[in-house]
Amino acid sequence: MYKLTDKKDNIDRLKNDKPMEQLFMIKNNEPELLLFFAGWGMNERPFARIRPAGCDWMICYDYRSPEFDDTLLQAYSRITLIGWSMGVWAATQVMRRFPDLPVTQSIAINGTPYPIDETRGIPPSIFEGTLQGLNEQTLRKFRRRMCGSADEYEAFADVMPQRTAEELKEELESIRRQYDALPAPAFRWRQAVVGTDDRIFPPANQLRAWSGTTDVTQTEAAHYSRSLFENLLTNRQITNVHG
Repeated sequence: MYKLTDKKDNIDRLKNDKPMEQLFMIKNNEPELLLFFAGWGMNERPFARIRPAGCDWMICYDYRSPEFDDTLLQAYSRITLIGWSMGVWAATQVMRRFPDLPVTQSIAINGTPYPIDETRGIPPSIFEGTLQGLNEQTLRKFRRRMCGSADEYEAFADVMPQRTAEELKEELESIRRQYDALPAPAFRWRQAVVGTDDRIFPPANQLRAWSGTTDVTQTEAAHYSRSLFENLLTNRQITNVHG
């Protein structure tokens, strides 16, 4: 565990040679940006077919480094922030560092600002077991559990990120180091969507994490749900949410 000193110094300690990926999926110089932080082990492939109208949209992933280029966002007057899974925590840390970003809406999906936590996130023993046992076989099992059903997993397999288990283990180790070292989150999410069939972030823990701070919508959805993402990323608001 890193000892906290100056915030900037601590970020520098955690930087990786490869910064966080920030990829524009749509860039038409609109005044509004949809800023989406995907989960651990992701890239743009599972979300490439989603085409929200009337905004630019950027996807962020690969959290081996907390380094984030806020200059890419300076042209926008409105930002809708959506985070999923570990992306909720990653986005929370980015918002802590850049509090002046013009975020007008924020939605957390099946994740919390406390990703490694006995009562508000993934229990540490489960997280550690996933990390230590990660290989190609256990990664497939994780993704199957993430999808919740055979049909959802089959569809996910067609757009599955082509990243190795070794690379994802490195990312997971980095997330643990960052979570231990970085300051507690202060950013307040406006809304959260909790999938009652989530087998990655326990739904009860999600509800505890948001209690008293954030408006929560519960829906019958697994951790990963194509229809849920299509709804929320396309509409950029919670309306008739179904998993």
